[in-house]
Amino acid sequence: MHESSHTETPYTALGFYHKISQLRADTWNALKRDLGQLVRLDDEGRARNLVKAIDVKMTRLEIIEDYHAFPSKEDFRHLWSLFDREEYVLLEKVVKRLVRALISESYRRRHVDLSETDAGAEDLETLDALAQLRHGHPASNSSAQPYFELLIVDNLSAQEEEVVREAFHSLRRPEDRFVYDVVTVRSFEDALIAVLVNPNIQACLIRYEFPYKSKYNLSALRNYLEGLSEKELEYQTEAERSILLSSMIHELRPEIDQFLVTSGDVEATASRDIRHFNRIFYRETDYIEQHHTILRAIDSRYRTPFFDALREYSKKPTGVFHAMPISRGKSVTRSHWAGHMIDFYGINIFLAETSATSGGLDSLLQPYGPIKKAQEYAARAFGARQSFFVTNGTSTANKIVVQALVKPRDIVLIDRDCHKSHHYGMVLAGAHVSYLDSYPLNDYSMYGAVPLREIKETLLAYKRAGELHRVKMLLLTNCTFDGVVYNVRRVMEECLAIKPDLVFLWDEAWFAFATFNPTYRPRTAMHAARTLCDRYRSEAYREEYAAWKEAFDALDPDDDATWLEQRLLPDPDTVRIRTYATHSTHKTLTSLRQGSMIHVYDQEFRQRVEAPFHEAYMTHTSTSPNYQILASLDVGRMQAEMEGFELVHAQVEAALSLREQLYTHPLLQKYFRVLKNSDMVPSEYRESGVESYYDPVTGWNQMEEAWARDEFVVDPTRVTIAIGNTGVDGDAFKNEYLMNKYGIQINKTSRNTVLFMTNIGTTRGSIAYLLDVLIKLAKEFEYRWEESSRPERKIIEHRVHSLTRELPPLPDFSRFHAAFRQCSETPEGDIRRAYFLSYDEENTEYLRFDNGELQAEMRAGRDVVSASFVIPYPPGFPVLVPGQVISEEILHFLQALDVKEIHGYRPELGLIVFTEEALAAPPET
Repeated sequence: MHESSHTETPYTALGFYHKISQLRADTWNALKRDLGQLVRLDDEGRARNLVKAIDVKMTRLEIIEDYHAFPSKEDFRHLWSLFDREEYVLLEKVVKRLVRALISESYRRRHVDLSETDAGAEDLETLDALAQLRHGHPASNSSAQPYFELLIVDNLSAQEEEVVREAFHSLRRPEDRFVYDVVTVRSFEDALIAVLVNPNIQACLIRYEFPYKSKYNLSALRNYLEGLSEKELEYQTEAERSILLSSMIHELRPEIDQFLVTSGDVEATASRDIRHFNRIFYRETDYIEQHHTILRAIDSRYRTPFFDALREYSKKPTGVFHAMPISRGKSVTRSHWAGHMIDFYGINIFLAETSATSGGLDSLLQPYGPIKKAQEYAARAFGARQSFFVTNGTSTANKIVVQALVKPRDIVLIDRDCHKSHHYGMVLAGAHVSYLDSYPLNDYSMYGAVPLREIKETLLAYKRAGELHRVKMLLLTNCTFDGVVYNVRRVMEECLAIKPDLVFLWDEAWFAFATFNPTYRPRTAMHAARTLCDRYRSEAYREEYAAWKEAFDALDPDDDATWLEQRLLPDPDTVRIRTYATHSTHKTLTSLRQGSMIHVYDQEFRQRVEAPFHEAYMTHTSTSPNYQILASLDVGRMQAEMEGFELVHAQVEAALSLREQLYTHPLLQKYFRVLKNSDMVPSEYRESGVESYYDPVTGWNQMEEAWARDEFVVDPTRVTIAIGNTGVDGDAFKNEYLMNKYGIQINKTSRNTVLFMTNIGTTRGSIAYLLDVLIKLAKEFEYRWEESSRPERKIIEHRVHSLTRELPPLPDFSRFHAAFRQCSETPEGDIRRAYFLSYDEENTEYLRFDNGELQAEMRAGRDVVSASFVIPYPPGFPVLVPGQVISEEILHFLQALDVKEIHGYRPELGLIVFTEEALAAPPET
């Protein structure tokens, strides 16, 4: 590393890891700007200051680029050489070329020699950069070789690094499907930081001996390296240290293909626990064998079985003598009127449109070929045992899982504010529903999530009543629409201590992307299931459980407080991991609309669930699934495995940039308050004490601590902004201001908040546009106030007060009426019976609450019971369900709502409720 006098910088520790790619790009651009000013400057004093600033930026960049293949270490030595010789004109020229290569990503397609200074070489990068500007994405074509980087971990000298790099370069062939470059690091810590900051790394070759400690103070690793020390690793063998590094790389980025090169007893090493290595090489193995093995491993993730089959099918000349006139595009290519459909979509979508399940294609209902293989790849990518594609949305995926697992009269514990598909799924399955209440956020008219204590209390109530055997499933939303995320592992572990065969269905409709980020992944259902399964099989856990059980039994196990106040551990001899997750792939990853997946990690699936699951899948899946949706799911999975880490990291960076501006901009703060972790998660659920992930001095350095420890955390990519100070309610702000004025789309509001969600398609330009719009709106509200008369200001103040102070408490679930309950000691209700009882008109009547009619009935002592789902938008979940007793709190909430859309409610008639005679009828047996 260059000996700089300005090495002390807050970035040397890479503590700003969460925004590292933005930091990298911005610093290169700033360096280019400073050099441009320096070579045109006559003022000697200012020139000295610029030289110092350039020194600091180059030092910062050298640390970051140490973990990237381009620019290489040799390239950086060239930059420092020019700097030291004060050849600033030439240095500016080289940096300009380097920045163009990074922006256009031309280094992915050809070798960029920074020692070349001819105009022709520069023109190539300029053309690529122009293409980037014109098309909004890196200049590329579909036939270009995809590029990746190979990480080599070995304590090599600078000369040895170049020899190894050149050895792999020399093996490149034009016919190779991929092209790659080499990154070398010399220590355990550097290997981990490399896979965190360099998304291009797709393969890792761990060679020979290497030290533990990095030459940098890598504070960004402190959470990942907890419990490890250099002293402990000193006593490890080469194989032990390599295996430990491999397991940690796998935890951070499980998609990376790993290979071990050992100089020791290769046969003995192979007999160890080396499950994360694709292959072991002996040190004398030819580079060419390593080269081909690495390319084959990358190819296994790059394949898209069904998409490839569909493309091949589209090229075949076929005669269509069955349904679908649009197949092969015949009904539109021959049309005198519908040709513009071809102009808009292109011909390929029609060539690939078919209902055939042979000729190289496959059947979704009974896959045996490319769809089967594509689903197996999806299971690998998401860490599931089985995965299934769904072409009509996660609403259907949810119903499939519920129908496969729940029989009539089974009890399901479910969060009341979940997606409506779950409530209707309970009706279809005939489940007896026990609703769980989420903690309320009354100041923002939204709910959080269900506290673990409430779940445990409910399970213990069923245990006391002798009904625990009927409790089949716990169904929770992770993460919620507003971004509240559970500690999934802890919920499962403690619930399994009470009921060891409990089935979990985690609705992760908005969380499919989380698998591909190391901070998010541990809070996903599949990761938690796999981790717990491995944990309960180990001897170490048996010892931990035995010690815990002895201490637990010394208390009073018959007292519920003992169960509620302790962290519970399940019995390894009885526990079974039975976990399901549903993903709206189309919401957060690449897929056409309604493309969803079901992921399964169920130890009982083969023995008990496979047959009913197949029947449920057949029940809800079309016999004519859309092949374009299936193909997009296949491609979306491949993209997530190959570049999901990079895309999700960029998504998080974009959200953090937006939040940072909203936290610090004075005018924006006045009208738009972005909700922090502490706003959305009460202190009793934040063990870490972290109130905000962001600190103006230290940056985004507290997120990992909260995500590792707290019961609930907030996904920072969901930016909820309180807008009460504008005097405009959420619905009006969404439609009249954002959409109608500026074309900005959002789909979630509450009475005084709006939700902005970033995704893997969000760009820095999108964030800049949104900020520009919010600043314009803030100025508009400023002008409105300044130009208002005194009466008009009174009106504005009243609106602001209404939106910030007059917010009705969110109602809890009241109770099911006795007519729909089997046991007075437990809260579940037969929602199916209530739902279908309302089909007969004589069983129902309408009561209005706007004129006091319904309230009068309640004051007279009548239990008024809803006969339908009542779902206001927002918040978008049932405030009332069939069979639920209407409470004063619910009526107060409905009266305070100022939304126009309330499903299940007709203002001219009122609420539909059961007659007293219908409720008096004996329940069906």
